[in-house]
Amino acid sequence: MQSHARLVTDKAARYMTQLAKHWGHKFEVELTETTAFFPLPLGPCRMTADAEGLDMTVEAEDFEALAKLEQVVADHILRFAFRENVEKLNWTRAREAGHIDPPKARGGLGLGV
Repeated sequence: MQSHARLVTDKAARYMTQLAKHWGHKFEVELTETTAFFPLPLGPCRMTADAEGLDMTVEAEDFEALAKLEQVVADHILRFAFRENVEKLNWTRAREAGHIDPPKARGGLGLGV
């Protein structure tokens, strides 16, 4: 499953590069001028920077790992982007087509249908 967030900023490449340098000491980071790939222990993180913002996509095997990964990435990016006056990132979760979310993911409503 995946989760996506976007930080609206004109400094997207700068923040992505800072994170790549920070995590590059621990992980085999792939970085270009507009993209980054971070192979984190909980799951991969991909970023794309453009003139208006930074797109972030994280991927994990389960909801618990996905939530942790969202938090780790958000904490680091928001630390670098402290001047942006953004308190949190809004993540949008997605699953592969054909999968049904467990009742817990739908707010705990086990409809038994």
